[in-house]
Amino acid sequence: MDYWVTGYGTGGTFAGAGKVIKAARPDTKIILSEPKAAPLISSGTPQPRKEVLGEFGAPASGHPAWTAHPIQGWTPNFIPKVAEEGLKLNLHDQIVLVDGNDAMATALDLAKHEGIFCGTSGGATMKAALEVCKTAPAGSSLLVMIPDTADRYLSTPLFGAIDAEMNEEEQVISQSTPTAQLPAA
Repeated sequence: MDYWVTGYGTGGTFAGAGKVIKAARPDTKIILSEPKAAPLISSGTPQPRKEVLGEFGAPASGHPAWTAHPIQGWTPNFIPKVAEEGLKLNLHDQIVLVDGNDAMATALDLAKHEGIFCGTSGGATMKAALEVCKTAPAGSSLLVMIPDTADRYLSTPLFGAIDAEMNEEEQVISQSTPTAQLPAA
């Protein structure tokens, strides 16, 4: 594995899997992706944290680089402590910013062309991987983390262009497949 591409929500997958990957395969490049509209990590601005019993933990405020974005599950309005710990370990080798519209288009392309039914964050991660492929040496292998399925996003903008009811062409297609007849009881 030459590259591992992931986004981050809480940072648990990035930090946990990242530590294991770097220990087992130190030459593997870890690519961390985040929304172009909310580049918290790539902004370089540290997350202000509350101090409790001499430890810095919960965010003291929202991150100044955060703005609303359509990549659900990614980048809340602060850098989670777990993600920050992974960053301090220098686990990632590169950050790729992904536009929300590109993330949704890639998620829909994955469903249409590959049968991978993922959410916007999965599309964003794949879009980041496709960007990595543009500069990766020929023959490189990539592992892309697509953490969820699209069924929880049916009422979101990801599927906003898909009508709830079948159109005439879709009805014709649905009638072209014979239904199985169950034997009489």
